Amino acid sequence: MSTSSKEILIPRTEILRRVREIGDEISRDYAGEEILAIGVLKGAFIFMADLIRALSIPCQTDFMRAASYGAGSESSGKIVITKDIEIPIDGRNILIVEDIVDTGLTLRHIVDTLKSRNPKSIKVCTFLDKRKRRKVPLEADYVGFTMDDGFIVGYGLDFNEQYRSLPDLYVIQS
Repeated sequence: MSTSSKEILIPRTEILRRVREIGDEISRDYAGEEILAIGVLKGAFIFMADLIRALSIPCQTDFMRAASYGAGSESSGKIVITKDIEIPIDGRNILIVEDIVDTGLTLRHIVDTLKSRNPKSIKVCTFLDKRKRRKVPLEADYVGFTMDDGFIVGYGLDFNEQYRSLPDLYVIQS
């Protein structure tokens, strides 16, 4: 894929403004409490770094990674946790930080896995929400941006492990 086949969808200034707004909203919702932000690797790490710096409440961090195995580009629906969190979550406020919610299958598995560990609360924060492609009922509590379709890269999102470091969000032109 050449660099000429992508165009800016959301510039970095708009991304950072929206991240600050979400940080303010989360800080208000959890005023006087602490959260454990759990980033879903790999795509969420840049969003999560900016998000936790935008919080005004105490926040610890941990990470999970999940994989969906199947043939080609289609998921089998079988989700496996390939990297689990290390911090116990019993009785804690959990904020799952995701780069993109698409079909919802992986995130549903992560939410269900964490719910079984008796947290005080679980909320989901996603940078991008593609509701049109949802296969399971799942709504994020905090959403950066919503889009219908399109393949995007930048700000943590990749194409074959490339383009994560781009500070803007790009749509790939086919």
